[in-house]
Amino acid sequence: MGEAILAGALVLSLALWVTAHVTLVAGLAARVSVRRALLALAAAPLAPIWGYRHGMRVRAAIWAVSAAAYAILRWLAER
Repeated sequence: MGEAILAGALVLSLALWVTAHVTLVAGLAARVSVRRALLALAAAPLAPIWGYRHGMRVRAAIWAVSAAAYAILRWLAER
């Protein structure tokens, strides 16, 4: 049962992280430039940095929290 919960949490945290990343990239494309959005799409850590700087603070925070949750859950799953 514990492994199933861990697997479900892993899937949810990854889904939230990817969703937050895509919304940040879309926001950057709409507010800043398509070039910067494409660069943030390829280099993931740029998305929350630039998103935070351009007023998308909630999206950037969700990105950071979900990325940290995914990393911790991956570590727990590998133990």
